[in-house]
Order: sequence, then C-alpha cells, then structure tokens
Amino acid sequence: MLYRTAGQFKTSYKADHALFPVRQDAVLLWIIVFLAVVVFPLTASEFTFQALLIPVLIYSLAALGLNILTGYAGQLSLGTAAFMGVGAYATYKLITIFPEMNLLAAILLSGFFSAAVGAAFGLPSLRIKGFYLAIATLAAQFFLVWLFEKWAWLYNYNASGAIQVPNIDFFGIRVAGPTAKSIVQYYFVLGVVALMTALSINLTRGRIGRIWKAVRDMDIAAELVGINLMKAKLLAFAVSSYICGVAGALFVFLWRGAAEPNLFDIPLSFRILFIAIIGGLGSVMGNFLGALLIVALPVVINTIPDALGLDIGAAPLEHINTMIVGGLIIFFLIVEPLGLARLWQIIREKFIIWPFPH
Repeated sequence: MLYRTAGQFKTSYKADHALFPVRQDAVLLWIIVFLAVVVFPLTASEFTFQALLIPVLIYSLAALGLNILTGYAGQLSLGTAAFMGVGAYATYKLITIFPEMNLLAAILLSGFFSAAVGAAFGLPSLRIKGFYLAIATLAAQFFLVWLFEKWAWLYNYNASGAIQVPNIDFFGIRVAGPTAKSIVQYYFVLGVVALMTALSINLTRGRIGRIWKAVRDMDIAAELVGINLMKAKLLAFAVSSYICGVAGALFVFLWRGAAEPNLFDIPLSFRILFIAIIGGLGSVMGNFLGALLIVALPVVINTIPDALGLDIGAAPLEHINTMIVGGLIIFFLIVEPLGLARLWQIIREKFIIWPFPH
C-alpha cells in the first residue's frame, strides 16, 4: 500500500522522534501545501474564498489557540471570542494611531495585548479548575464584550459603535479594505496561519509542551516533580490568547472588513470550542479538520436543496445545520473523544500494517 514503511530505518533517537517518522507523512504534507498554495487559489471563485478557504484558515488558527490551553494544558476556557476581540481592537488602534505601521507587524503585536489580557483572566486557574474555571473565563467573555461596546475610544468614537477596516497596503499590495482582492487576502492569511502553526508545533513538541501535558494529566504530581504550576498555567493562557488575538485580527481585517462588539459574543466561543472538540483536543491537525467540517457543512447544506430542486428557507437550513453539528459533537464524545485527528491516526495505522490484521 501507499504507507509501506519497509526500508525506512531509524538509527538514532532524533530520527525516532522526528516530526514525520514515516516518509509518506512528509509527502502528504507537501501535497497539501501544493494544493493550498497553487491549486486552490487558481481554481477558487470569489465565493469559495470568502465562504470556505479564508474562514477555514482563521477558524483553524482560533481553534489552535484554544487547543493549546484546553487540549495541551488541560485548562477549560469559554472566552476565546473575547480574546479574539482584543486582538482585533488592538490592531485597529495600532493602525489608526500609527498609520504607517505594517499590517503584519500590527497583527503580530496585537497578540501581545490579547496575551496580557488572557494571562490576567487566567489567574483564577491557580486556585480553581474544571467547570469553575470555565465559568471564570465566561465572566471574562461577558466583561470584554461589554468593554468593547462601552469604551468608545476603542472604536474611535464612531457613531455606529463598529470598527471599519480602511484600505491597507502591504509592500504596495492592497491586502485589507473594501477594494482588496480575496486571493491576496487568502495568501496573507495562509502565511500567518502557517507561521503560527509551525511555532505551535515546535512549542508543543518541546519542553514547554511536555510541562503542559504533565499539568493536564495530573497537576498535583506535576508540582511534586518540580513543575511551577503558576508559570505553566499562566504561560498556557498567554500563548493561547496570543494565537486567538492574531486570529481575531485576521477575522476582522482579512475577512469581515468590519466588526461590532456582538461579533465576539459567546456563540463564536462555542463555535471554536466545537471545532476543537470535533477535530480532536491535543492535536494540531485536528483544528484544521474540525474547521473544514464546521465551515463547509453549512455551505453543503445550503447547496443540496438547490441541487435537488427543493425550496427550503434559510431559517430551516440554519436549524438543520445546528442539529447536525450537535449530533456530531455527541457522536465524537461517545464514539471517539479524540475527534477526527484520532480517526485519521487509526486509518494511517491500518495503512502502515496492511495487509496484516490489527
């Protein structure tokens, strides 16, 4: 089969712990990169960019931030959308105060504001955990959304209370604003998501990632062996919020084009949580699989009635989509709690040992 590993020898610990221990995994990654960089942009329509490709990447990045906190460090959070909002509003203030600032620099810097806020609201994790911590982060969600609405300085005292993305050039190329092209925005988002994903993979595979996993599995035992729980938990909140802040900036500046405070309300936090659960907690690849499913599902549901000649309103289709997503969450929690990433891992293992039984 395609995953035949005969002749692939590992002669060192470094080779045994490589990111791609099987050569076919690296080949599969390069195929995906080729599709994402060359095939999809050249064949996608404007609708595909705006309804599928760009949102999948942004939601994947936001779910990655949540997965760092929940999947790797074991800390529950329901405030992901609010931390995304901090990144979006911080980017808006940076480009209005410093009009000549590079957009990429503004987006990456905005993550630090989100990281600081996330670490501050992560302080309760030092004393509480589980559902109590989830309620504490939910309080952060409500407070920050209220702040976005009431603090007029954040949206430059705009009468509408919303932030409007102006036309922004990146080295002479229009990447944000009403006149920006979708293919340019896609490449910009793809580059930022690839950068954040690479950094997250290296972080979770190293010493810090092992510390987070130890805290997740049993924090008392981790403390007994010398791990500083305060440092580990606050670092997880900071890194998670940084990634979510960058995702929030991309969400507004490279996709939505404008944002009101209620855009970062609790439904967005739950959507990102659903992506992380369906994709698989504690997995980087699962975030992309979950985002692809959650984002593509409404598009498919909306096209099926037209293909079958059925006249179904938008509201019933939305309810059908909600029921299907809820059913998928129940299915994965019961059948495969580790999500789509684990299903792919099982299929991969079957390919590797074929034709022998498992």
